[in-house]
Amino acid sequence: MSTTHAAQAGPSTPALTPRQAGERARRILDEIGRAVVGKTEALDLVMCGVLAGGHVLIEDLPGLGKTLLARSFATTLGLDFRRIQFTPDLLPSDVSGAPFYDQRSGEMVFRPGPLFTHLLLADEINRTPPKTQAALLEAMAESQVSIDGVTRPLPNPFVVIATANPVEYEGTYTLPEAQLDRFLLRVRMGYLLVADEAAMLRARLDRATPETVLRTLADPAEVVAIRAALERVEVDDDLVAYVVALIDATRSHPQIQVGSSPRGGLALVQLARARAMLDGRDYLIPEDVKALAVPALAHRVTLRPELWVRQIAADDVIAELTERVAAPQTVPAPALRP
Repeated sequence: MSTTHAAQAGPSTPALTPRQAGERARRILDEIGRAVVGKTEALDLVMCGVLAGGHVLIEDLPGLGKTLLARSFATTLGLDFRRIQFTPDLLPSDVSGAPFYDQRSGEMVFRPGPLFTHLLLADEINRTPPKTQAALLEAMAESQVSIDGVTRPLPNPFVVIATANPVEYEGTYTLPEAQLDRFLLRVRMGYLLVADEAAMLRARLDRATPETVLRTLADPAEVVAIRAALERVEVDDDLVAYVVALIDATRSHPQIQVGSSPRGGLALVQLARARAMLDGRDYLIPEDVKALAVPALAHRVTLRPELWVRQIAADDVIAELTERVAAPQTVPAPALRP
């Protein structure tokens, strides 16, 4: 699908209620679950990121299905998919594209890079130098690319799912805070349970093909419509105050050197609304915020250096902080009950 067509795809799909959008998103998750076995929590988190209009960082060991997850989302959502293998010699123009001289016309013509797609898998993003990592900053923040003074919009929707290996340090480049802050959430997949791994192996033997063939259940226009329904999920003032209290607590916590930016609060609210929609509700409850606090905030804070020696992770600090900050006793208005 061309960039122009994709950018104009939204209006053709009728408006959806949060409940309708949530039902469609759950059907999509059920289909993806046929290929990505035993990762319900990770799939739910990635779907929340897609629904909230953000980008996802999957940080985990090799071989746990990160690439399969990204490709499965693209297939089932009906999105154009491209993959970039980030390496130390990758140039910014290899990501965003560059102008070249057309001998036939005698003019400079822009050749789009793999960035011009609906769903981009940025594989091992921490293996490329900061200069190439920075090629993604404008695209992730504003869904556009500026080259030679010309701003070019990216397809709508535009989603980056990036992977990073947290174990290997040789030949890797730590993602700077500005880059991490562009990711709406960070997901960890973890190993399969023994029963799930056995089921995965048996399913592979029974189908006699490398991967499960998934159905396409949506298209770019429907993804845009589902995202629009997210804005109809109501958020009470006390829940807004609760989110602000969580963000403020990261800035005064004794174990945190640099707290969350305001973008962290925006991310937490949108992700919590997505969770509510997946749960069939058009209103937010405190449990939505609590469930998304660690994925939305842990990668946005910087711990004090001495905590590295004590093996204290940001996930643990945010989880403790979430338990400490008092949550409101929110009762949704009757008009908002499904």
